[in-house]
Amino acid sequence: MKLPAKLPAYLSLALVAVVLGILIAFQFRVTRHIEQGVPAGRAQELALELRQLEKDKSKLKAEASDLNLKLDRATRGQAEAEKALEDELAKARLLAGLVPVTGPGIEVTLDNPPQQPDGKGPASLYTIRDEDLLRVINELRGAGAEALSINGQRIVAQTEIRWAAPFINVNLTRVVPPYHILAIGEPENLKSALEIPGGLVEYLRDLGVQVSIRPYERLTLPGYTRPMEFRYAKPVLKG
Repeated sequence: MKLPAKLPAYLSLALVAVVLGILIAFQFRVTRHIEQGVPAGRAQELALELRQLEKDKSKLKAEASDLNLKLDRATRGQAEAEKALEDELAKARLLAGLVPVTGPGIEVTLDNPPQQPDGKGPASLYTIRDEDLLRVINELRGAGAEALSINGQRIVAQTEIRWAAPFINVNLTRVVPPYHILAIGEPENLKSALEIPGGLVEYLRDLGVQVSIRPYERLTLPGYTRPMEFRYAKPVLKG
């Protein structure tokens, strides 16, 4: 069984306290003997012992005070180390997209044309595809989006966005239009990146896709909920 890290300090402090108690009791006995009256020679010996006990008692008090200080420092140091570890873990989970997040941003809504333009090619040409969603996601990332989701599915490094007619799979979950893409970041920067002349929104609208962009002072995105497994990628160990 592994002993607590601070156990030696506690034991040392307890030992000092016990010895200090014994010395105080002995000092009391010596003082009482002196007060009750003893031969002169013996009284001198007891006086010397009393002075030595006073010195020992002062030394033990100083040691006890030092041990208390060290114990207090060790306790604070352990608490600070645990807090730093918890902060790093929270940051890692945030960066990995495993926790819900909130902040300002925009909502981009994409929907298929209400009807296929007559005689202008196959219906698939006017259907939103996985590559359209990927283009929007990449544009938003390039504009500084810090967190993204599609129809409630958080976008992380492991996310796949794949066409599976007539659906699109996101995180192995089927999503259908209208597609609601939420992005947390500076709203005006995100909106401007999509609406630049000749840019992505103009391209999608030329295909008949219905596009709307709405800024928000606060959005809330869910965390990624599927298990993350690495079968082949391993961390590189130092040394």
